[in-house]
This record gives sequence, structure tokens and C-alpha cells, in this order.
Amino acid sequence: MNHQIEPLPYIELEKKIGYVFRNKEFLLTALTHSSFVNETKQKTYLRSNERLEFLGDSILSVIVSEHIYRSSPELDEGYLTRIRANIVCENSLSEFAREIELGSYLRMGHGEAVTNGRDRKSTVADAFEALLAAIYLDGGMDQARRFLMPRVKTALSKLSKGGNEDYKSRLQKIVQQTPEEILEYVLVSEEGPPHDRVFTFRVMLNSNCLGEGVGRTKREAEQSAAKEALSVLGELDEDPS
Repeated sequence: MNHQIEPLPYIELEKKIGYVFRNKEFLLTALTHSSFVNETKQKTYLRSNERLEFLGDSILSVIVSEHIYRSSPELDEGYLTRIRANIVCENSLSEFAREIELGSYLRMGHGEAVTNGRDRKSTVADAFEALLAAIYLDGGMDQARRFLMPRVKTALSKLSKGGNEDYKSRLQKIVQQTPEEILEYVLVSEEGPPHDRVFTFRVMLNSNCLGEGVGRTKREAEQSAAKEALSVLGELDEDPS
């Protein structure tokens, strides 16, 4: 667990990603968690990375979509959509973020920092999208693509070997073999303070519960439920990485 209170110097992050920002404000905003803004008195002069995350999500989708479209001309729209979903999911993005220790550079509130916020999947995945957007705004699409593509190619390589597919996607593929089956995820409960939520989801197949999962984010809880469902169906071999 990472209970580090103060963020590491952002200059170290620039060295890791191989990109030096001309406008440092883009980088600082990308590294600013909403909890830091909420706990800082001069809120008027601060902005969290949420707007950058919104932009980064679209940039991520465009770059990944273009790459798999050009590199896999034999695949139809359905397969391309599933591949993209595996690359842009929270699991993959959090892995990208952890490769560069992005959580260690985030500016966040004390409460968030001491409750393992720097290791939280959703937090670092969102920050990665914000960082991608910051690079795009500062240096353009070519720089954003140069930063992202090595990671995308590594993830695609793992995926081709069956090692990076998330549980929800695996369960969906199984269910799709019978078109009339209806698969859905139902929120059972949401507990805890805003900075430390715990979600419980059930995965339902034609109104029958296949599995239940708990997580710090909705995505994590759904993945946990899907994993249990795969186990019930006898389709759980090895964990997705």
C-alpha cells in the first residue's frame, strides 16, 4: 500500500515518460486529484484533472481505434469493439499508470492519500487519461500517440496471448453464444464515506444470479462478480493480468 502523503517532483515524471512540458500548468492539472482541490483553501485558482480526464478518454479511444483498424483489416466491427474495450478498460489503464508510478506524483487531499488513494485503480486510471490529454494539449496528437502507443502495443500483445482480457469481456463472449440470453449487472449496495466507497454488484443471467462481487469502484465490483460467474460456469482458468 502507498500511504505517501506528498507527491514526488513532477520533473521526475517528465523523465520517465520522455516528454518535457512547455506549459507546466497542463501537467500540474493532470496530476491534481479532486480531493486536493476540496481540501485547499484557494479553490478558485485550482482545477482538478477531471476535465482533462474527459478529453483524454476521447483521445485514447481515437488513437486505439485508429491503430487496431489499420493493423487488423481482417476483423469486423464487433471484434474491433471488443479489442478496444480491453485496451481502454480500467485494468489496462491502471497498469499503464503503475508502470510510470503515476500515483506517486498526484496531488491529493490528506484523507485520500492516507486511505491508499495513490494505489486506487480508478484514481490512477483516470489520471493516466488526464496525463494523455495534457500531453495532447501541450504537444499535439503526434506526441500523445508517441506516449501512448508503446503501451497499447504491449497490451495488444498480451491480449493476443489471452493474458489481458477482463472477466466481464470473457463472460460476455460466453453469453453471446446464445443470443437470447440477457446478461446484466445490478448494484446491490453502496456503502462508506465518499473517499472510501464500497460497492456490491450482482451479475444476472435471465434474472438468475450468477455471481456477486465487491469493489472500491463500480467497475471493480462488476469484475469481481463476473469472475465469480465464470467460476460457477466452470470457465475460470487463469486470472487476466
